[in-house]
Amino acid sequence: MGNYLIPANTKKSLLIFGIFNQFDLILFGCGVGVSILLLLTLPIQNIAISILAILPGLVTGMLIMPIPNYHNILTVLRNCIEFYSENQKFVWRGWCVLDATADKKK
Repeated sequence: MGNYLIPANTKKSLLIFGIFNQFDLILFGCGVGVSILLLLTLPIQNIAISILAILPGLVTGMLIMPIPNYHNILTVLRNCIEFYSENQKFVWRGWCVLDATADKKK
């Protein structure tokens, strides 16, 4: 008794199709739009040019692809950039008798 089960998908109702944020779909739409514009304007006789034309849609598709334990790859990249670019300050608090007496004096 007293054990509560929280479903793993409690935030899925906040997402579009249960997977995407609004920003994710806007980003993917822009990437696909740029790819379509490039396909319409560039001469597609060469395979390298056609791959370059499709690349914006592929890159944005990879960025919004869901992965376990994170929302998507874009979230992982943001977390990595934030971790390595900001100053890290870790305050250690151990299980020491001196720490307990120092807290009482404050």
